[in-house]
Formats: sequence, structure tokens, C-alpha cells
Amino acid sequence: MHSYLSGLRRRGAIAMMIAVLPLASWAAWPDRPIRMVVPYAAGGGADNTARIVAQRLGEILKQPVVIDNRPGAGGVIGAEAIAKAAPDGYNVLYDASAFGVNGALRKLPYDPAKDFIPVTLVATAPQILVVSSKSPFKSVADLIATAKKTPGRLTYASAGAGTGSHLAAEMFNDQARIETMHVPYKGGAPALTDVMAGQVDMYFGNAASTLQYTSGGKLRALAVSSRKHVSGLESVPTLRESGLPEFEVLEWNGVFLPKNTPKDIVDRLAKATRDAIADSSVRERLLKMGLDPVGNTPEEFGSFIKAETTRWHAVVKSRHITLD
Repeated sequence: MHSYLSGLRRRGAIAMMIAVLPLASWAAWPDRPIRMVVPYAAGGGADNTARIVAQRLGEILKQPVVIDNRPGAGGVIGAEAIAKAAPDGYNVLYDASAFGVNGALRKLPYDPAKDFIPVTLVATAPQILVVSSKSPFKSVADLIATAKKTPGRLTYASAGAGTGSHLAAEMFNDQARIETMHVPYKGGAPALTDVMAGQVDMYFGNAASTLQYTSGGKLRALAVSSRKHVSGLESVPTLRESGLPEFEVLEWNGVFLPKNTPKDIVDRLAKATRDAIADSSVRERLLKMGLDPVGNTPEEFGSFIKAETTRWHAVVKSRHITLD
């Protein structure tokens, strides 16, 4: 009898240890390096901001946060890698605005709404409507008036079909009730080059890439896409102030985890990331890049993603936007 009871106790102790092991591992999180997948090329806007945040985040968590660039298919390849990764807190996605648009443009190998847990919105950035400094257009009103007189004659550049610059221009067409011709490029740099040369009429560029050219006198900023004015362009009106009262476009970066990641880890990563974003040196670096640091709760970021996805899917549908 004593032997039987001892066996029961041992089995019960083993069962309890097995039950507690996952909790212990979560409590110890993180006890090894964290992989942060950036689904875009090294050196781009999302990659640059991810590295700034990851460095400070690693210091806070006392474990390295290693950037893993997985570019391709507008961010889909890298996002898929995290959607299918272990939900253990060591696989993190650092994505951008395309996350909320891709579902309207592509058949995805994952469900953006169900396969990811929003952690925090890192930063937002306005787009700037620019023309060549030699352009005859001095205001948004000038541009719209000309577009209405000559439908389809004015051109706009984009960094590629389905990119933020493409979608912002199509929203502009829609709200201004004009038609302009899309000229897609393989990236923002060649698009800016041709706009500066006057070969294309206009471009919606992010602040990080365009501010140097507006301050250098090669581009003229007509308006900004945010609700508030942009540092360095205080005299440039918003598009809402320029006759389009519903216009707002923000590019953004944010952090996600795979579904089924324990809530305790989600909350701890969210707080650590918010603390990293709030760090004065991180904020200063992001602001210099034309970004507006945010850092919100998983619930707030989830609501933001839902609103962005709904809005852009409607624009894609109404403007018949495709990747062709």
C-alpha cells in the first residue's frame, strides 16, 4: 500500500511539473534572443525604424532583438513566416501600412484579422503632395482646377502599384472628383527623380524621403495628408484645409505577434515596446525621420488596424485598383 501511494504521489508530482512548465517558461520570457521579422528590404523606411526600436527594446528586455528581413510580395512573405511561427513570444512581426491593404489586392496565405495579435502602433507618418519646384502648380486648388479642365492629362507617380503613394493619389482623385494618370515606378527614389525633373506632375511621398528635397528647393510641397501640420513644413496646409475635408492618409509601422501567443507575453511585449518608443533618444531619432511616435495598447492598435483595413478596402474597390 505504501508503495502504491508513493507511486501515486510521484505521478501526481510529475503531472504537476508538466502542467507548470509552460507557465514557468512564460514567466521567464524572454530568456533567449527574439526574432523580429521585417517583411521589407534592409535600408528601407520600415527596416530603419525597426532597428531603432529593436535596439532599445532589447535593452529593456535584456535579450537581443534580432532583425530578420524577409522582403517580397508587398510584405506578404515575411508576414506569412510569422503567421506560421511558434506563438511563444520569440517570433515578432514589424509591419507597415501594406498590412491593412494587402487583403484587398492579393490572395493571402493567412488571415490578417485572425492570424495575428496587434501589439502596438509604433509610429505614423504623413505623406506630402509634391510637385517639381518648376511646376506651374502653386496650390492644390491649381492642380484640381487643371485636372478638371483636362481629365486624364495630369500624371502622378507612385513607388509601385498598391503602395502607399498609389493609394493616396487614388484617394485624392476620388475626393477631388478628378482623374489623373498613374505612372508606377519600382520604388520611391526613381519616382522622386522624375517628379523633380518635371516628367511626372505630382507625387505623394513620405516625409522621410521628401523633406530633404523640399528644403533643398527641388520639390514644392502643396499639402500634407495628416490632420496637423508637419514640422519643417509649418506653412504648408493640410489637404483638409485645401478643400478636401475628409482627407487623411498616414503611413504607419506596428508590431504584431502570431495568434495564440499567451496574453501575458503580449502584454509584456506591448509595455516594453511602448517604453522603447517613449525613450527620449528613440523619439528624437523617429521625429528626425519625419515620423510621429505613438505607442498604444494592443486594444487601441487593434481598433486602428480594423479602421485602416476597412477604409483602404473601400478605396481599392471604388477605384478598381489592381496590382497590374
